[in-house]
Amino acid sequence: MSKHLHIIERLVNAAHHTTPTSPFTDEHPDMTSAEAYDVQDAVVDARVNRGHGIVGAKLGLTSKAKQRQMKVETPLYGWLTADMQIDTGEALVCSQFIQPRIEPEVAFLLSRDLMGAHVTAAHVLSATEAVFPSIDVLDSRFAGYKFTHTDVVADNCSSAAFSLGGSAIDPRGVDLRLVGMTLEKNGELMHTAAGAAVHGHPAAAVAWLVRQLAARGRGLAAGQIVLSGGMTEAVAVAPGDTVVARFDRLGTVEIACV
Repeated sequence: MSKHLHIIERLVNAAHHTTPTSPFTDEHPDMTSAEAYDVQDAVVDARVNRGHGIVGAKLGLTSKAKQRQMKVETPLYGWLTADMQIDTGEALVCSQFIQPRIEPEVAFLLSRDLMGAHVTAAHVLSATEAVFPSIDVLDSRFAGYKFTHTDVVADNCSSAAFSLGGSAIDPRGVDLRLVGMTLEKNGELMHTAAGAAVHGHPAAAVAWLVRQLAARGRGLAAGQIVLSGGMTEAVAVAPGDTVVARFDRLGTVEIACV
C-alpha cells in the first residue's frame, strides 16, 4: 500500500479542498482492480478516522445508460459514510463538492447480514427490511469526470452524498423491475426509467455487490443502506436547482441545491 500512498493523499486532498485531480492511471496504467479497491479502502478509512462511520454501500455503472455515459462496461462499488446522508428537507450545499451530479436509485435497508460468494437476488430480498426511493450525489475527484474504471474504483465510486425519500416499502410486495421512475430538474423532465434498467433487477445488483465483497472477505451488515445503482444517466446540478425523482409505488425524493 505504501507505493500507492501518494494516490490516496491526492484523492483525500481533492475531496477535502474541493479541487479536482488528474487520473492516476496516466502514471500507473498497470494498476489492477484489486489494487484500486485497496486504495479505496484507505480513502474510506480516512473518512472513518475523522469520525464518519460506514453506514452502507453503493453500486455504480449497473445500468447500460450509465455505462454508455462513462464509457465503462463493468459495475463497481463504493462505501457510504454517515456524513454523506442528507436528511429530508436538508439542502445540498454545492460549494462542498467539486462537480456534483445526481442520479435516481432504489435503496435497500438490510434487516440482516449478507455475505457469501453465492448470494442471489432472492437472498437479498429476504434480507431486506425495506426499500426507498433515493438520490445518489456523485462528485468525481477527477476533472470533468474523465477516468478509467480503475480510477473511479479508487475514488470510492465517486461517492459524495445521498438522500432517502418516500416511506419504507416491503420489497416482497412490489416487483422492483417494473417500478417506473421520472427524474425532473427545475420542473423539466430529464429522464424516465424502470427498475429493470439496474442489472436486470435492483436486487440482482446488490447480490453482485455481495459476491464481489466475498472475494475480499467482506460482506454487508444488518442496518446498512445499499444504493443499487443509477437508473439513468447522471444529471449535473448547481446552486438554485431542485431535482425530484418520482418512483411508482415507492414515493418521491427531492433535493434542493444551494
